[in-house]
Amino acid sequence: MPRVSSLLVTILALAGQTCLAQARSHHASRVFLDGRDVDEQYDYIIVGGGTAGLTVADRLSEDGESTVLVVEYGELSDAASIRTVRGGFMGTSNRSHMYDIQSVPQTNLRNRTISVLAGKVVGGSSAVNAMMTVRGSAADYTRWGGFFSDTSHWSWDGLLPYFKRALNFAPPDAAVTKSANITYDTRFWGNTSGVFAGWPSFQYPGTTAQMDAFRGIPGVPFVEDSGSGEPGVYWYPTFMDPSLVERSYARTGHHDKAANRTNYHLVTRSKVLRVILDGTTASGVSFVPVGSATNSTTETVVGARKEVIIAAGGIHSPQVLQLSGIGPRNLLTSANITTLVDLPGVGQNFQDHPMISVRFTYSNFTFHPAPEDAVLDRNFSSWVDTVWKANRTGPNSIATGNGAAWLPFPVISARSENISAALSAQNHTLSLPPDTDPTVAAGYRAQMLSYATALRNNDTAFYNLVISGANTNSILVALHPLSRGTVNIDPTDPYHLEPLVDYRALSNPLEAPIIADLIRFTRRYYLDNPRTRAWAATEQAPGEAVQTDEQFAENLARTLNPSEYHPAGTCAMMPRELGGVVDEELRVYGVEGLRVVDASVFPTLPGGNTCQSVYAVAEKAADLIRYGPPKTQE
Repeated sequence: MPRVSSLLVTILALAGQTCLAQARSHHASRVFLDGRDVDEQYDYIIVGGGTAGLTVADRLSEDGESTVLVVEYGELSDAASIRTVRGGFMGTSNRSHMYDIQSVPQTNLRNRTISVLAGKVVGGSSAVNAMMTVRGSAADYTRWGGFFSDTSHWSWDGLLPYFKRALNFAPPDAAVTKSANITYDTRFWGNTSGVFAGWPSFQYPGTTAQMDAFRGIPGVPFVEDSGSGEPGVYWYPTFMDPSLVERSYARTGHHDKAANRTNYHLVTRSKVLRVILDGTTASGVSFVPVGSATNSTTETVVGARKEVIIAAGGIHSPQVLQLSGIGPRNLLTSANITTLVDLPGVGQNFQDHPMISVRFTYSNFTFHPAPEDAVLDRNFSSWVDTVWKANRTGPNSIATGNGAAWLPFPVISARSENISAALSAQNHTLSLPPDTDPTVAAGYRAQMLSYATALRNNDTAFYNLVISGANTNSILVALHPLSRGTVNIDPTDPYHLEPLVDYRALSNPLEAPIIADLIRFTRRYYLDNPRTRAWAATEQAPGEAVQTDEQFAENLARTLNPSEYHPAGTCAMMPRELGGVVDEELRVYGVEGLRVVDASVFPTLPGGNTCQSVYAVAEKAADLIRYGPPKTQE
């Protein structure tokens, strides 16, 4: 096998003494803690056992013949913090399941550093996220393909079958559906996946009241189902197994199904050092146990007969590429890494959803229901505990809530035409780092021109307010940020240090005025709305003293969090001349046998939580790998 011989020669030159994987034909266990236990070669090696990686691994190995190895940094955990649905955020409470990364100081946020949260466990961020099962607008996905052509298979129509394949939709309880006025449409969902989109067994009456209150504002659309691709006010499900009332995620939905296959292996607690290139062909990966020294005798090299697939997420996928000699030449040179493929877009185009600090409280609003056995508020907590312990029903089956508004910019702002025109007329390069490659700058300009059109249309949601029936509210999200950051290896010690994450928050001067209008609309909803007036709401943050664009900008510098923990865009699927890293088949430019499959390939963020989109992209990627592009594209 000349490819393997060439691989060994390359590795011995790179790493000196290397512990090669031991060849085995069968294993009693398919999950390994030591790289020495894995086979010498696999058909496919997947870097990252998270949302995307486990989905692709399941699909590629389900034929029973294709051999697949998943290399995961984190551990295989069945912790209660992962399984628990109550409140939605228990997954982040176990810090051993989270990467500990801080961004570089943010110039426009008074030099604050920001926590960069991502899952470090088998299942990735699907094991620790807030379980919000939300898609973006149809226009978000058609925008992706539009950077290539009007006939790209990346579109809403091209992705909807994979959204349906990715999840198993369980309708809400009939009684709760009727009492809360929940609407849904099963045409947009599937029922064959091991990952569930379920519903809690209870809804606070206040949630329905808060959703209906949007009817007091002219022009706000209402949507029957969250999966329809339409922006508006709607109910959405939760990543929850309705029979167990536990989190449903990539581990339970994909790994657990694949784990009994002899052709599927997973090695945990392992850090990938690089993808091995045989010329310009990916022929394997090198990895070490987490915490060990680089290039030591603990290094394991495994060959890939067909492909290497990087699925390490928006933060670590660009790191793996850069460590492999694939990325911006100047950066790699500064880190003393030989440039094998000069690809300027790797680690650029970094995006996340900013969260805005708003808080309105209202003194005349009924939050608690009045069940027959708990009429008084003081008995409500006792009732909640009783029904949960008895049959896992009631409010403790609610994660972060199931109702929200996802609204177009013309609905929330009278300045949509003016801001759109200003974005079109911008010198977009001024919003980027001064040394940005011209191709990356061209891609950014293409994105901003697309957003300029979206800002004046009603097909793209820019505003998100999550509601939960409580008598206070504070979750406001900007769905399409204009600013772009970077995720680059640290040249001082690229193999041992986490990458340098720079959100470059508020670097586009139009970002702050857009967010100001998001807050102004939220004020209108709570304070100038015939359907909420009786609630007697008061504004706690940012406070009624903040009125002008300048005052909002100053407030955002103190309070904005540029991350909803949705890192994306750093290995963008765009034409190479637009700073792209992967093509429409998710193949890395300039390299054979290497793809990236995770949120890092999103050229622009979808207008919604990213998890469901990652599942859909991974499902589509598996088909691209197995069958090639759709016939109409050949």
